[in-house]
Amino acid sequence: MTQRLPPSLTPLDTALAALLRGVDPVAPVALPLSEAIGCVAAGTPPMAAYPPHDIAAADGWALRANDLVGASAYAPLPLATAPVWVDAGDAMPEGCDCVLDADAVEISGPLVQVLAEGVPGQGIRRAGGDIAAGTTAGAEGYPIGPADLLLVGVTVVDRLSVRRARLCIVNVPGATTTVHMIAGLARAAGLDVQTVEAAARDDASIADALDASACDLLLTVGGSGLGRQDAAVTALALRGEVLAHGIALQPGRTAAVGRLGKVPVVALPGSPDHALAAWLALVLPLIDRLTARQPRRQITLPLVRKIASSVGIAEIALLAEEHRAWMPLAVGEWPFQAIARADAWLLIPASHEGFAAGSPVDAYLMRE
Repeated sequence: MTQRLPPSLTPLDTALAALLRGVDPVAPVALPLSEAIGCVAAGTPPMAAYPPHDIAAADGWALRANDLVGASAYAPLPLATAPVWVDAGDAMPEGCDCVLDADAVEISGPLVQVLAEGVPGQGIRRAGGDIAAGTTAGAEGYPIGPADLLLVGVTVVDRLSVRRARLCIVNVPGATTTVHMIAGLARAAGLDVQTVEAAARDDASIADALDASACDLLLTVGGSGLGRQDAAVTALALRGEVLAHGIALQPGRTAAVGRLGKVPVVALPGSPDHALAAWLALVLPLIDRLTARQPRRQITLPLVRKIASSVGIAEIALLAEEHRAWMPLAVGEWPFQAIARADAWLLIPASHEGFAAGSPVDAYLMRE
């Protein structure tokens, strides 16, 4: 059965509000460090100080700085006993507060001489100098990044508490390239991604693939348009509820939102540019709600040239950063090369006619 868009498109804000209604954050889970990157932190216990005690920051001789006053190559300072050699990372011996390079101490038989002065803290990492006691890895509500893994790795923490939404992507045959793109974006956003493929493009085959029993969010990719073989939205109506089909969003107007039971569903168009636009405008806010993510950071820069937009439909502009300004690459319709070049994206509300050249605009980064 051929799908038909309603005579009037649903405003983006209305469709998004319906999609988010009743959606609560998923419960935190403890994941191994190798799986936690990209996931949203859900509160990490405070860590102990690191290093737990003073350690050598470099290979050399451990000594006490006050004992070395006046030592130089011209006035070697004899020592009664040889100092202790330490390797980087070794605990500092009791009473020692500096590490001198190997050539700063001369040992010839029983004679030990120091050829340089030292200052307290030289060649040492102080206790708590790298990580203060009480520090947490990963600010709650923000994605776990490589630097967070550094913190927990050195303090011998092997798991992190995160909110990781489970995503099921249903591939309507013919949209494989777009599915790969969306799945990659989802994994980069820290989601647990499962993909399935409908047996065919008809509504019954697609409906059979719609299983929300083990996911927090379900996406269909392809089959949401007006072609004779486009049946994704009809399939959703058979299994669940269609909240809106035909969104006042360009690109992405053939996207749809709905539910399977309590699980939110977004039907993405099969075209990569339209699917990406719907991902940015509809799916990202849903992911943020499911993971209790804090608001995404926006970068404010002036526009190199004006952006014109039609009133009545929300449009997304792709931007590239050039000399601390935003250069518009595409608005409304996106060539694939513009997608590849884009550094950021800007949502132009339906009530807005665009922005004049030189206007500062708040854009979201494509890759955080």
